[in-house]
Amino acid sequence: MYPSCCSHLSKLTYEENLLKHQTMQKNSKRNNHSRVSDIDLNSVNTEEKKKESRNNFVELLPPEVTLNIFHQLDIQSLCRASMACRSWNDMIKNSDSLWKPHCLTVRAVCQREIDGDLESGYSWRVILLRNYQKSKVKHEWLSGRYSNICSPVSLPEKIMYPMDADTWGEILEAELER
Repeated sequence: MYPSCCSHLSKLTYEENLLKHQTMQKNSKRNNHSRVSDIDLNSVNTEEKKKESRNNFVELLPPEVTLNIFHQLDIQSLCRASMACRSWNDMIKNSDSLWKPHCLTVRAVCQREIDGDLESGYSWRVILLRNYQKSKVKHEWLSGRYSNICSPVSLPEKIMYPMDADTWGEILEAELER
């Protein structure tokens, strides 16, 4: 045993060991309950995923049919649909053909920019992302919406977009023709 000067150690050690043992037993019981609940949760999650899969036409229909459905959406709806779930996002994000018609519509206003992006090898989706807001602002300028602006303070800040010198040249030419 321990020397008499260390007799308190045996008591503490025994008490500590007993406490550790009791704690381990409690944790073991908790872990067993946790494992059971994890198994229950996993089976519930699996069932939910199966149910979601049954309701997810992207996973049920052939890709050609799914793409045809997504082709019917406008830009805003297409972006919203891409946020619905991962499988929709993957389908929309990775299908360049979905973005091409929208990009060609924007090209009517931003032909130089879109042609430059095509030459640089950007995908239709990236080209649209790069030029959509710019095309909206440029269209507003070219249509004369801001023709009667007297000072920069009068410009609506939220819809302005930085534009290059060539774009400003186009806008100034349109203003001079008015």
